[in-house]
Amino acid sequence: MRVAILAGGRSSEHDVSLRSGAAVARGLRDAGHEAIEVTISREGRWNVAGGPVALTPGGGLLDADAVFPALHGPFGEDGSVQGLLEWLDVPYVGSDVLASAICMDKLTLKRLFASHGVPQVEFVAVEGPDWWGRCEELGLPLWVKPSRLGSSVGITRVADLADLDAAVELALRHDPRVIVEAAADGREVECSVLGNEDPEASLPGEIVAHSEWYDFEAKYTEGGMELRVPAPLDEALTGKVRALAVEVFELAGCSGLARCDFFVGPGDEVLVNEINTMPGFTDTSVYAKLFEATGTPYAELCDRLVKLAAERHKRERGHEF
Repeated sequence: MRVAILAGGRSSEHDVSLRSGAAVARGLRDAGHEAIEVTISREGRWNVAGGPVALTPGGGLLDADAVFPALHGPFGEDGSVQGLLEWLDVPYVGSDVLASAICMDKLTLKRLFASHGVPQVEFVAVEGPDWWGRCEELGLPLWVKPSRLGSSVGITRVADLADLDAAVELALRHDPRVIVEAAADGREVECSVLGNEDPEASLPGEIVAHSEWYDFEAKYTEGGMELRVPAPLDEALTGKVRALAVEVFELAGCSGLARCDFFVGPGDEVLVNEINTMPGFTDTSVYAKLFEATGTPYAELCDRLVKLAAERHKRERGHEF
């Protein structure tokens, strides 16, 4: 297949996306595909081989058979680029517009979980007149986050309520929607999911950050974290995490891929933290490492994803709009 890989983008995760895109291109070539690397600048300009990209509805993108949007955060993982690719009528890797938007917005996703009884960390939306008082009820420490960013950008750990307003102001610089979460006791465990109508979950892995918490530096600095895969969980708990990963993947309407993040606490309690519909995708990123440990090497993973994209596109185009 001829696959266009989108990398870069307008979000604060631009550099991470460039690394993901380069790795995906190598993986696709190793799997026998033709890879066209498209770079999106921080200003939103699309370029390939030093020249601008022509976007033509009905003609696809660069006459590609599929697109792999290796974009993270706003303007890439939030449904916006997915909408453009729908307009271009080209198969693309990952979730559709709605699922991408739902999972990108922590508040929307957590409200969906709450309506279906999914176990999760307690949270408060920074909106309305009483949000501050409801935050007090969550206890300390608190985590203040922009609702629609990834890679721990703009997040503050609040150990004293006197610091809450400043933390919210910091988050508001990144996003007008802000969420405050209670702290969760337990280990950070992540699980990758792959598939469309019959998704499968990888072995879970445990994240051990070599800092106070799993921030941007811990995620993307060499030696900043350790991934223990498979996670040191017994068979029953491993099965519980994998089943819950598939459950929330389907509940959010995801397709293709996602990484589901959990807290595993005392008494084998498992709480869902979030879903990332386009997680970091280098060959050493958590998503790929978890599937590698499950028996799917990186090139095969890339191959399966573009085939899943083509299958979903064919199935959905069987319906008239």
